[in-house]
Amino acid sequence: MLLSQPGFFDLSERYEQLSASGDPLIQLDQVIPWNNFRYTLDKAMKKERKSRAGRPPYDYVLMFKILVLQGLYNLSDHQIEFQIRDRLSFLRFLGLSLENAIPDEKTIWSFREALVKAGAMDKLFKQFNRYLEKIGYEAKCGSMIDASFVEIPKQRNSKEENKEIKEGKVPKDWEEKPNKRRQKEVDARWTKKGNENYYGYKDHINADAKYKLIRRYEVTPANEADCHCFEALLDKRNSGKNVWADCAYRTPTNEAELKTKKLEDRLQHRPGKGRYLPRHKDDQNHRRSKIRVRVEHVFGFMENSMNGMRIRTIGIKRAQFKIGLMNLVYNLCRYGQLTRLGVA
Repeated sequence: MLLSQPGFFDLSERYEQLSASGDPLIQLDQVIPWNNFRYTLDKAMKKERKSRAGRPPYDYVLMFKILVLQGLYNLSDHQIEFQIRDRLSFLRFLGLSLENAIPDEKTIWSFREALVKAGAMDKLFKQFNRYLEKIGYEAKCGSMIDASFVEIPKQRNSKEENKEIKEGKVPKDWEEKPNKRRQKEVDARWTKKGNENYYGYKDHINADAKYKLIRRYEVTPANEADCHCFEALLDKRNSGKNVWADCAYRTPTNEAELKTKKLEDRLQHRPGKGRYLPRHKDDQNHRRSKIRVRVEHVFGFMENSMNGMRIRTIGIKRAQFKIGLMNLVYNLCRYGQLTRLGVA
């Protein structure tokens, strides 16, 4: 039996079937102003393009959308190249046809590395937040602050090597073997929460209580205490003055910082000795938790929909980029959801 060659109308019918099945990338592509990112991307990549010789580079907005797909589905460079070639929904999202050339994994890696070196992720994140404010999604009703672990593959080091890493040193054996050094992580840290051990980094965020959009974030090694990032996460642009966070953030320093900036303290109270908490403080915790817990929805989406609380990077600069991208992609998806629901 001979199979006929697919034509234009066959492909169009396939796309219509994808749309009818609820392709989530359609609306995301329609509501996000992708060209708004072009200036920042061009500026970040300007130093990389030193000569006009050779094949012209792929469009930077196209490459950025590939990174967004990576962040949304937590795909490696090899996997994203394969999926673009394999999935019609990815091709349509990127504005490519079956005849177009597809960036290979090395090109994707080089593009991301250039953005890492330029420190572009923080600029891209802030740029989209400015766009949100401009169209009416400014931060409202106060801030919700929390943090979550982002794990990386565990390192198999000796006790002596781990000791040197904790002291901020690089083991001598690694320095003598550059190829080995490139594969070793020295910035991530181990920490313990409850009965669970974690290795990697921590994503500290501030989400507004109205729209649950991330307004500020900080990336640190996993052993960094939550309370140390509190001041950096406070958002002066939020029209609400209430600040919600769990009891890990309640320290004399943070309480003083809230008073200095004339913000309302809605932090959870810490139990005293014997886990005792006065009745009125327990009631306050119960009321405050109804709002504070909404920040968990942000991490829940990253964990369940983006499979994003695990990354494969080496070095804190790359980790900051990947986690920053994860936060930005969450905001893109959340904005798409708010648009679909007609919330403004």
